[in-house]
Amino acid sequence: MPRKPKRPCSYPSCKELTAGRFCEEHQKLSEQHYNKYQCDPETRKRYGWAWKRIRDCYIKAHPLCMLCQKNGKLTPAHEIHHITPLSKGGNHDEENLMALCSSCHSTITAQEGGRWK
Repeated sequence: MPRKPKRPCSYPSCKELTAGRFCEEHQKLSEQHYNKYQCDPETRKRYGWAWKRIRDCYIKAHPLCMLCQKNGKLTPAHEIHHITPLSKGGNHDEENLMALCSSCHSTITAQEGGRWK
């Protein structure tokens, strides 16, 4: 089966041809930059592999947005919301989780002042 032709690395002024977005050297730099500036160590501790397993199990058990269901709409849930945020002593227990669509999750997060403080 034919492969896609290689293209230049997306890193500024790099002429290296690659099958992905960045060449090997700049892929490492990109990952280091992301890990350094986007994910602080506390966030990485709270949202590791254990959280991904919990999230996947919860979304399978609750595939519809809980707030939309209360309003009589059937919307697929794409996000899991912590009722009591982890930063305020919450945990990953099922009683503290809520399956939501992206719109409802954004609304709740904005009301709580989560990311937009």
